[in-house]
Amino acid sequence: MFAHTLKIATAALAGSLLLAQGPARAQEPAPNRALQVNVLTGTQGVGLTSGYLYPGATYPFGMVQFTPTYFSKRGGFVINQLSGGGCAHMGNFPTFPLPGRLDVSPGNILEHRVDVSQEAGHAGYYEAMVEERVRARLTVTPRTGMARYEYPAEEAFGTVIIGAGVAATPIDRAAVVITGPASCEGYAEGGNFCGIRTPYKVYFVAEFDTEAAETGIWKDDTLTRGGRFAEGSESGVYFTFDLKQGRTIQYRIGVSYVSVENARENLRTENASWDFAAVQQAAESAWNDVLGRIEVEGTNPDRVGQFYTHLYRAMIHPNLCSDVNGEYMGADFRIHRTRSRQYTSFSNWDTYRTQIQLLAMLFPDVASDVVLSHRDFAEQSGGAFPRWVMANIETGVMQGDPTPILVANAWAFGARDYDPYPLFQIMRVNAEKPGARSQQVEERPGLQQYLDKGYWNASEQLEYTSADFAIGQFALHAVGDEFASWRYFHFARSWRNLYNPETGWLQSRNADGSWKPLGDDWRESTYKNYFWMVPYDLGGLIETIGGREAAEKRLDEFFVRLDAGYNDPWFAAGNEPSFHIPWVYNWVGRPDKASEVIRRTLDTEYSSAVDGLPGNDDLGTMGAWYVFACTGLYPMIPGVGGFTLSTPLFERITFHLKGGDLTIRGGSESRIYTTGVRLDGQPLDRAWIDWKEVADGAGIDFSTAAKPSGKWGREVLPPSYE
Repeated sequence: MFAHTLKIATAALAGSLLLAQGPARAQEPAPNRALQVNVLTGTQGVGLTSGYLYPGATYPFGMVQFTPTYFSKRGGFVINQLSGGGCAHMGNFPTFPLPGRLDVSPGNILEHRVDVSQEAGHAGYYEAMVEERVRARLTVTPRTGMARYEYPAEEAFGTVIIGAGVAATPIDRAAVVITGPASCEGYAEGGNFCGIRTPYKVYFVAEFDTEAAETGIWKDDTLTRGGRFAEGSESGVYFTFDLKQGRTIQYRIGVSYVSVENARENLRTENASWDFAAVQQAAESAWNDVLGRIEVEGTNPDRVGQFYTHLYRAMIHPNLCSDVNGEYMGADFRIHRTRSRQYTSFSNWDTYRTQIQLLAMLFPDVASDVVLSHRDFAEQSGGAFPRWVMANIETGVMQGDPTPILVANAWAFGARDYDPYPLFQIMRVNAEKPGARSQQVEERPGLQQYLDKGYWNASEQLEYTSADFAIGQFALHAVGDEFASWRYFHFARSWRNLYNPETGWLQSRNADGSWKPLGDDWRESTYKNYFWMVPYDLGGLIETIGGREAAEKRLDEFFVRLDAGYNDPWFAAGNEPSFHIPWVYNWVGRPDKASEVIRRTLDTEYSSAVDGLPGNDDLGTMGAWYVFACTGLYPMIPGVGGFTLSTPLFERITFHLKGGDLTIRGGSESRIYTTGVRLDGQPLDRAWIDWKEVADGAGIDFSTAAKPSGKWGREVLPPSYE
C-alpha cells in the first residue's frame, strides 16, 4: 500500500486518495491519460437515452464535483452532482462570474439567463465562456473546488454570484453570511431526488484572492447592496470586484456534510494557496494514477479515448463523505469519526452489476472502505442494508436487495480488508426479517410472501433471488457457513416458481398462485429482458425452455434491436437489466454471437459525441460495462469471482492488479470472432475464467478471425449453479 499524497505549495493534502501499490512498471514516460478523457461525452441526449453526465471537474472518488449540472448549464457551477443520476438532484452552492456590476437579483439563477458556451476539459479540469466574455476555469481537490475567472479588458467591474437557497431541485432551508470583503460561508439542505426528499445538510466556506469593492445579498427578486445575511429559497450573495486591481479573480470553496468548521478545515488542509495550476496538475496526476491501472493499445485513437472516458466515469463514485479530520454525518444524523475513509453515493441496483467488480479489482482498499461504509450505514439506520444512498439519506430508489450482491461481489473480486461476519449478519436481516428498514425504507417488500410461498412480483423476485444466491456464496466462501449457504441457494432456485409453461416465460403470480398478466410487474424493463435475470443458473433456465437451440432462437429474436426503450421487447443497451444478456450466448455454446452483439453495441450505441451514450451512466455502471466489454471480460454471476469471455477490442490490454499484471493480447477492431484462447500458454476451451486464475497476474492470449470458425467455447460451457 502507499498513500498518494497531494501537495499544493507547502500544504499536504491529508485526506487524499489512498491507492493500492501496483507492480513495478517500465521506466518510460507514462501517457497523460487524463488528457484523453472527453468530459463532454454523454452530457446531452434525449430523455432516458442520455448519459445524464456532467462535464465539470472532479477528483477520483472525491467529495466535490465542480461543474455545470446536466439539468441546466444556466443553473451555475455547482459543487455536488452525481455522474449519470437520472433525476434532478443536488446542485448546491451554484456560482457564476458575470461581467459588470449586479443590478437585479439573480433569483433562482436559471431565470437570470446566463449563457455558458465553448465548453472544454478533461479529467480534473473544465473551462467555458460565461456570457461570451468571462472565461471560467475549474479544478478540484477531493473536498474543495477552485475557479479562475478571467474578465475582459473592456470591463471595469466583475461580479461573482453564489447561491445558497438555490439547487437543482427547490430548497427552502439555506443560509449564507458574508464574513469579509473576500469571504462567505453557509449551509443548505438537499432538496429531492426522483420526487423523494433528500434532507442532507451541506456546509461551505468560500474565499476570493481579491477583496471586493462591493458585496451584497439577494432573496427572491430583491437585491440588497451591503447586506450580509440571506436565507431561505432563491437566496444568495454577490461580490463585485474593481478590475483595475487585476483581470483575474480566483475563488475557492471547501465543503463538508458535517459543519462549517469542517468545511474550513478541509479548505485549509487541501488548498491553502492560490496556485490554480498546481491544484489542476495534482488532480490530473491523481486521475493518471487511476486511469493508468488499465493500459490499452490500439490503432484507433477515438476508441482509446472512449475507453479512458468510460474508465474515468467508472471511478468517480462512490464519493468521500468524511472530512480531513475523519468526521462524517451518519445515517442516524449524528457525527461519527472513521479511522479510514467513509463513502457515499450508492446506486447499488446499478453498480452491483459492473462497477463494484472493477473497483475491487483495481482498488481493493477503496472497495473495502466502501463495504465498511455500507456496514456503518446499516448499523446507524435501523439494521438493514440500504439500496440507493445520497449523502446520508436512503432514498429507496429502485427495487430488489442489491447491497448484499455488491458486498459479495467486492469480496469475490479481492476487496477483503474487513471482517465478513458482521456483514453477513446484516445480509440476513435484509433477507430473513420481513419489514426490515434502513431509515424509513422497507428494503424487501413482499418478503413474507416470498419466504412463505416462494414467489412475489416477478422483476423484484428475480432481484431477490440474485441477492440470495450472492448471500449464499458469501456465506460459503467468506464466512465458511455451509449450512447457511444451502438456505440461500434454496431461495435462489425459486425463480422456477415464476416460470409459466403455458406462456414459456417468467411472470408474476397473484397471492393465491394464479398467474398475473404477462406484462405485469416489470420495473423499468420488460418480461423479455428480465427473463434472462437468472445469471447464476442459466443452464437451468435454458433447459427449462427446451435447451440450447430454443434459447439461441429466443436470443436471436431479442437482439434484432439494440436501442430498445424501457418498455420495448428487445435489447436495451442503455438499461441495466439488459447489460449481461449478450454474454448469455456463451451458455448456449455460441460465443461468436456474443462477440458479434457486443461489438455491434459498441459500434452503434456508443460514440465520443455529446450524445454518445445509450442511457444513464448511473454512477459508473455504464462506464464499467464499456470497460469490460472492450477488454473481453464480463463479471456475469453475482457473488462469484470470474468472467465470461468475448473478443477484446484492443490488441493489448494490461490490468495492473495488486497481485500482478493481467495482460490480454490478441484483440482486434476487425477480427471480432474468437477461435481460441490460451491462459498462461495453456489452451482454454471454455468462455470462462475464474478470478483466482488471474488475480495474481496472468497472460490471456486470444486468437481471432473475421468470420466465425472452430469449436472454441461451443462444447464446454461456463458454470451454472442449479
